[in-house]
Amino acid sequence: MNNEADTKKTEKNGASEEMLNESFAEICRLLSGVDDEQFIYDFFVCLFTPAERRDFANRWLLVKEIDKGTTQREIARKFGMSLCKITRGSRELNKKDSAFRKMLERLSS
Repeated sequence: MNNEADTKKTEKNGASEEMLNESFAEICRLLSGVDDEQFIYDFFVCLFTPAERRDFANRWLLVKEIDKGTTQREIARKFGMSLCKITRGSRELNKKDSAFRKMLERLSS
């Protein structure tokens, strides 16, 4: 924070974007060193609500479906998702150096 006004704004409105990004990076850093699937699963159960876990899992399902060649409309029908969410997943999957693509490659190896 640069000044007292910024600090008060953060206290009133929650964590700053910088704090949130640092927290997210910290979680990623911690998970990168864990080689225990059950521990990560248990951590996610603690961290996310059941609804958040369903959304998280649904997003991964849609990426796998896009990769299989399933049409966006079929995915929307199959999983009850909006076309906007599916389009976003498709765009991310098709980006150069896509993290989605890299994870799918890890899954198939």
